[in-house]
Amino acid sequence: MAILSAQQLPLSGLQPAYANAASGGDQAPTGEKLALHVRNGDAAAKTVTITTPGTVGDLAVADAQQVIPASGNAFIPLKGVFRDPMTGRAAITYSAVTSVTVAVLQLP
Repeated sequence: MAILSAQQLPLSGLQPAYANAASGGDQAPTGEKLALHVRNGDAAAKTVTITTPGTVGDLAVADAQQVIPASGNAFIPLKGVFRDPMTGRAAITYSAVTSVTVAVLQLP
C-alpha cells in the first residue's frame, strides 16, 4: 500500500506527477479541496473503491465506487467522509492495477 501525497495546483496550472496504482491499494489525504485523478490506460474498465469508514446509527455507510472506462479517466473528490480515524487518510483499492496511474490534486 502506497501513501500518496497531494500536489498543489497553482493558479498558473500544473503538470502533475502520476504514480502507478498499488496492487495492495493506496492511501491519500482527505479534505474539501482534494481530488484523486485516476487514469486507466488499459483496454478493460477498472473499478476504484474508496472506503467510507463511517456509520449512520448502527448502519455502515456504503463505500464509494467509480468505474473508470477503458482508456478513460476520472476525478474523485476526497472529502472528509473518507478519512479513516486510525490513519487520517482515505483507503483506496482497485479492481486491477494494470496501466492505472493516480495523482492527488489540491485545488487552490
